[in-house]
Amino acid sequence: MTHLYIKDLQPGQQIQDTYMVTQPVLRNTAKGDLYIAMFLSDKTGKVNSRMWQATQELYQSLPSEGFLAIRGKSELYQGNMQLVVNDMQVIEPDQVRLMDYMPRTENNIGEMFDHAKAIVATIENQDLKRLTDAFFDDQELMKQFCIAPAAMQMHHNYLGGLLEHTLSMLNVSQVLFPLYPKIQKDLVLAAILLHDIAKTQELSYKIGFSYTDRGQLLGHIIQGTQMITQKADDLKAAGTPIDPEILDALLHIIISHHGQYDYGSPKLPATPEAFMVNYIDNLDAKMNQTAALIENDPGNNNWTAYQRSLETKLYRNRVLENES
Repeated sequence: MTHLYIKDLQPGQQIQDTYMVTQPVLRNTAKGDLYIAMFLSDKTGKVNSRMWQATQELYQSLPSEGFLAIRGKSELYQGNMQLVVNDMQVIEPDQVRLMDYMPRTENNIGEMFDHAKAIVATIENQDLKRLTDAFFDDQELMKQFCIAPAAMQMHHNYLGGLLEHTLSMLNVSQVLFPLYPKIQKDLVLAAILLHDIAKTQELSYKIGFSYTDRGQLLGHIIQGTQMITQKADDLKAAGTPIDPEILDALLHIIISHHGQYDYGSPKLPATPEAFMVNYIDNLDAKMNQTAALIENDPGNNNWTAYQRSLETKLYRNRVLENES
């Protein structure tokens, strides 16, 4: 039977298919009845799902992330698609075609990594060069860097998304540097490489996407500063310390790259380089997010559904049809 992808769901469909399950939670209704809330997903998207009249025994049989064969119905709830599950059965990972469930970048990971590494190799400051080389020399970390998603939901939320996002930011920086000749470009390049490096630790992405316990407790900004500080300490122990002022300037960009306290930054940008990384990061994230929503969100006619993170619907009618 052909798999019904999440992006193709329409309200009122009877569903009998297999989906990836993440973050199941047992809850009580206002009347005290038990129900299970969870995300069901495949490579095209994720949908909130509910199973009413649940039991403790059924809930305990579910993996925190894994696969379920479900039977149920799709419906709209407050303008968003959701699945109401009538019954479900746990499916072993080796029984499914994983590429149907784990969204992946469409680009060549090896080529992207080589391109990113070549751009970072243009760093001339020896302290920052030693530091970035220390990260590139960490083979296990680089393996995770190449396959990790950049986020759970907002942007580049697929395998290889972190590398794709980082390379895109590096490419944007190459366009901007000639326009702003006073910018300390080596700081910007090092910060772009490392700004989300801890997504490799914050997120779990072996079967489905979720937060690790440590990632949930600390977040990638704190984890990233720890990773950078540890590499700097290792270099110091090896007799090649990083200039403290350079390290502080780099760490400032990392902890301020979300740009606002409300978005999780402990500090606001206070240097031109920090502002540049924040804006490049936000630009690339928004372009990826809007493109994915325009392509995949069911919506109605020329408009997507309302997007809370963007505080708007998106108009997806292309008025210049001759442009690809």
